[in-house]
Amino acid sequence: MVDSWIERLGLQAHPEGGWYRETYRATDLLPVEGLPARFSGPRAASTAIYYLLEAGQFSALHRIRSDEVWHFYDGDPLDIHGIDDDGNHLHWRLGRSGESVLPQAVVPAGVWFGARCIEGGVFALCGCTVAPGFDFADFEMADRAQLLARFPQHRTLIETLTRDIPGSLTECE
Repeated sequence: MVDSWIERLGLQAHPEGGWYRETYRATDLLPVEGLPARFSGPRAASTAIYYLLEAGQFSALHRIRSDEVWHFYDGDPLDIHGIDDDGNHLHWRLGRSGESVLPQAVVPAGVWFGARCIEGGVFALCGCTVAPGFDFADFEMADRAQLLARFPQHRTLIETLTRDIPGSLTECE
């Protein structure tokens, strides 16, 4: 089933882990003067992607400057974990059914977040919608050591959802 989704949707490897394909980028551009100061230039009004995770893969902790709406499409439930600036652990479980399972969740701008299939899950196919639209200038991959220093109370989560690549806390170009 996973291979058929990857082929059918034309997915490619994502830098944070898993598979993706951009499916929408608004042609309307929001001027930098109309955006919050955290944006360095104009942005598409909205963007959308397909995103697929397989068992054993994870979306590494990262953050963006926009809100990101996750939509569940197929497969097994997916856990999204976040850490906000105050050090609070945020958790959303996406799926079709079950207690505390939602078909959609919003990760607020600036929250460090990552995702993985639930234990025993085979795959999760989701969609992500970002507004203002996604731009790699707004994307930061977490540095494990720096996050551990800032949020030591979340050691297990950070070690589980990061790759040990020093110096990756800065913006990706």
